[in-house]
Amino acid sequence: MGGKLLIVGFGPGSVDHMTKRAREAIEESDVIIGYKTYIELVRDLIVGKEIISTGMTEEVSRAQAAVKWAERGKTVAVISSGDAGLYGMAGLVYEVLIEKGWTKDSSIEVEVIPGISAIHSCAALLGAPIMHDACTISLSDHLTPWELIEKRLEAAAAADFVIALYNPKSGRRTRQIVEAQQILLRHRAPTTPVGLVKSAYRERQHMVLTDLAHMLDHEIGMLTTVIIGNSTTFVHDGVMITPRGYQRKYQLAAAVQPLKPHERLRKEAEPWALDQTKPLEDEDEGSTGAPGASGTSEAAVLAGDDQKDRAFTALATAVRPSSVATVTKEAEPTPPAAVLPTLAAPLAKTAERQPTAAPKRVKETAEDALAALERRKTRKTAAVLLEAAVSPGVANKQFTPEQLIVLAEVVGTDGKMTYTPDHYMKIERLTEDPDGLVARLVDAGLIVMPVGDVLTVKACDFCDGEKKDAIPYAEELARRFGGMALPKELKLGINGCGMACYGAVREDIGLVYRKGKFDLFLGGKTVGRNAHPGQLVAEGIPPEEIVAVMAEIIEQYQEQAHPNERFHKFFRRVKQVGRFSHEEAKPAASIETPACGE
Repeated sequence: MGGKLLIVGFGPGSVDHMTKRAREAIEESDVIIGYKTYIELVRDLIVGKEIISTGMTEEVSRAQAAVKWAERGKTVAVISSGDAGLYGMAGLVYEVLIEKGWTKDSSIEVEVIPGISAIHSCAALLGAPIMHDACTISLSDHLTPWELIEKRLEAAAAADFVIALYNPKSGRRTRQIVEAQQILLRHRAPTTPVGLVKSAYRERQHMVLTDLAHMLDHEIGMLTTVIIGNSTTFVHDGVMITPRGYQRKYQLAAAVQPLKPHERLRKEAEPWALDQTKPLEDEDEGSTGAPGASGTSEAAVLAGDDQKDRAFTALATAVRPSSVATVTKEAEPTPPAAVLPTLAAPLAKTAERQPTAAPKRVKETAEDALAALERRKTRKTAAVLLEAAVSPGVANKQFTPEQLIVLAEVVGTDGKMTYTPDHYMKIERLTEDPDGLVARLVDAGLIVMPVGDVLTVKACDFCDGEKKDAIPYAEELARRFGGMALPKELKLGINGCGMACYGAVREDIGLVYRKGKFDLFLGGKTVGRNAHPGQLVAEGIPPEEIVAVMAEIIEQYQEQAHPNERFHKFFRRVKQVGRFSHEEAKPAASIETPACGE
C-alpha cells in the first residue's frame, strides 16, 4: 500500500498563524522532512517522530526522501514556512513524483496544505500595501537566470505592480538587490514607499518603512521581504497603504454617494474600461452609453470617444510616466476623475477622432513578443559549469604528457584544475559545450566521472600492475557503480593485497584482496576526532560474488539513507546492510596511571 504525502505550509512561523489543518497534518505524520530552520520552528509539534532535516540547496534530496518514505506506506509531512506552493516544496515534490510515473490514480496520496506566505504576513504588519494588483519576484539566481529576473522586474515595474521581493540578498548575492533598485527607479519615483520586514511574526521581527531611493541604506538579508509600492501607494502615520481606486467612484467621507448602486457599473462611470475604448464601428450606443439610444449626433459620439480615449491615455500615463512624452507632447493629460462629469454632459462641438490607445498598446506588445522570440532563436546556448573527476584509470595513476596537454586545453585559462586525495583531477569550467569537452577527454584515454554526492571508487596502483589479480574486479566495480547518485558522497576503497597501504579500510566501504578473495570493511571514517576504520564484516568473499554483494549494499544505501547522511551513520542507524550487521565498537581499555605518576 502506498503512503501519503502532506506538503505543509505552516505560515510565518508562529503557532498563532498556523492553520488548523497544518497542525493536524504534522500531528498525523510518521515522518517530518524539512529544512533545518523550519524543523526548529515546529520542534514542539514533532516530538517522537522520524525527523529528516537538511540544509540549503538540498531541496531535491528532501523531495526524493519524502517520496521514498511514502512508497513504504508512511504518512510524510514535507514542511515549508509560508505557503508550500509559493517558492516552497509543493511543485518540486510533484516533479519528483512525475519522474517516477505518478498519477492521481497511483497508490500515493498527495495533499497540499496552504499557509500564509511572506507577502501576506509582511503586508499585514506594514498596513495594506497589496490592496491592488501585486506580484512576487525572487531575486535568487541560483535556479533562475538573472537575465530572466531582470525582465520580470522590468515588466512588473512598468506595469505598476506592487512588488514583493523574496530572497533579496545573501552573504554571496549582494549585487542583485542593487540591480533591482536601479531597474525600479527607471519606472518609479524615488519617493515610492518601500517596506522592509525581517522575520515576520517571529522572535526577531523587525520592520522599516523607507522609500525606493533609500532602501539600500537599511539592512536587507535572506530573512527580509521587500515590499515596493506602486504609483498610488502612500504612508500615513507609519502605515503603508495602496488604494484600490474606490475614490474614482465614491466620496470616501460622504454618507450619501453621488452614484446610486445601480449606476456604479454603468459604462459612463468607467471611462477607463476596455469597453469604452472599442472602435466606433463596434459600438451601438450614444455618448451616454445607453444601448440603442437615438437622437445623438455622430459628432457627439466622436467627441465622446475622444474623451474616453483621453481618459484611457491619462490612466495609462499615470501608470507609466515615461510614456507621457509619446502621448501628449505639450499638455498634461486630463485625469480620469475630471473626465467623469464631462462624459455625462451634452457635447455640442465636433472633434476629430483620435486613434485609441488600446490597439496601439496591443501592437507594441505583439512587436515586443516577436522581438523576444527572435532573440531567443539567435541567442547562444547558455554557459554551464562543467565539474568532473578526471583520471587515467582505476588502477593506472600515470598521466601521459599528451593527456595532460588535452586536460590543460579543456580546462582553459578561465577554468580550475585541482588534484585531490582521491587520485583524480577535479576540473571546473564554464562552457557552452560540456559534451564536446568530455568527449575530448575520453578520446585521450581518460576516465571522466561526476563529482558531488556520488560513488567514487578509490583503488591502489596494485604495485604498478605487479599484483594485478584484483584489477579486473576493481574496474568492473568502477564501471558499474562509479558516479552513481547517492544521498551523500560515498567512497569505495580497493586494495590489491593484505598490506592495504592505500587505506581502503578507512573508507565508507573497503575491499582488501587477500589470498584470492575479498575481505569487506563497512562504515569507516577518514577524518574528524572520531575517525576510525571500517568494521570487518566478512572475510573470504569469492571474487565472482563481489559485484552482487556491492550492489546490495550500495542500492540499500541509495534507497534508505536520509539526505546528507554519511554511510557510517546510516550503517549504525539501520543496524544491518545487506547480509551484514553493525556492531558497536568496544571502548578502548583504560590504563591506570602508574603510582609514580608517569
